[in-house]
Amino acid sequence: MTPNPLLPHRFPLLKTWRAVALGLAISVSTPLLADNLPEVQRLIKQGQYPQALEKVDAYLVDKPKDAQGRFLKGLIYTEMNKPTEAIATFTKLTEDYPELPEPYNNLAVLFAQQKQYDKARTSLEMAIRTHPSYAIAYENLGDVYAKLASQAYDKALQLDSANSATQNKMALIRDLISTSGKGNVKPTAPIPATVASAPAAATKPATVPTPSASVVASSQGAASTLPVAKPPEARAAAPSDTAADDVAKAIANWANAWSRKDVKAYLAQYASDFKTPKGTSRKNWEDQREERIAGKPGKISVTYDAPEISINGDRATAKFRQHYKSAGLSGSTSKTLVFVRSGNRWLIQEENAR
Repeated sequence: MTPNPLLPHRFPLLKTWRAVALGLAISVSTPLLADNLPEVQRLIKQGQYPQALEKVDAYLVDKPKDAQGRFLKGLIYTEMNKPTEAIATFTKLTEDYPELPEPYNNLAVLFAQQKQYDKARTSLEMAIRTHPSYAIAYENLGDVYAKLASQAYDKALQLDSANSATQNKMALIRDLISTSGKGNVKPTAPIPATVASAPAAATKPATVPTPSASVVASSQGAASTLPVAKPPEARAAAPSDTAADDVAKAIANWANAWSRKDVKAYLAQYASDFKTPKGTSRKNWEDQREERIAGKPGKISVTYDAPEISINGDRATAKFRQHYKSAGLSGSTSKTLVFVRSGNRWLIQEENAR
């Protein structure tokens, strides 16, 4: 995917956390940020966060599923130093729009600010799985690994304080992740008058554009604050991503629905002519899947390594290593999914594991 030339300048790796703003592009013609969202952006720019929150809440009364409005609400909570509300807002966005990487990234930044690095790592891995060319997520993931390494070396020194090799490694890591302690670094990009609007309540975003703006904040030291994210640069609606990116998003939707135990969303990822195992009827197969997903007690986690995707016209093949974990059961398997294009969606026609 071609980098956006309007991106603000990059900041040093391992010294900042990046929270990004969301710009959604859809394939149909819609007004740009209808109603009062431009006013919300103006209020955010001026630091009038309570007024901005009031405005965006009024907007969401009529459009409760609007992703752009909900994302802006998460940004307002972040600016207001309300991490609990911000995390709840971005978490719900990842559930309703699992194909978007930006909410996952901002969740990771919030988790990192709370020193919940395992949660931050998981969120960033999800961002990358939904959008493999998402550079900011890779950079933030490097920061998370550095912090986890710091914790491990610190524990090692507690157990063996005379270990000079560990002391040297710890010093190197601390040098990498040290910050100036001066708080937030503001973006160089201006706040736009308009950005592409989010889809209607019943519509999922058809594409995920390359992030158009980033904001940084320190993640260490007493002066650290939550990241400040601003709305993206103005731009026209982008064309559809490559077919491979769309297939990658379809895989993410499938795995996320399974992990959430959302059987309806999970089954919706399969084509009407899906080849059921051993030729069983579609009804029996769906009943079996519902029992094994919704009927399983406790949480389910379905993750996977970066898929190898090949496209052949309206068919695609994705191969990857799948990792499954539930109460009392965990394991990995090699998975192959064969997709067919149905309108603007990619649906699973064949599924094989070994």
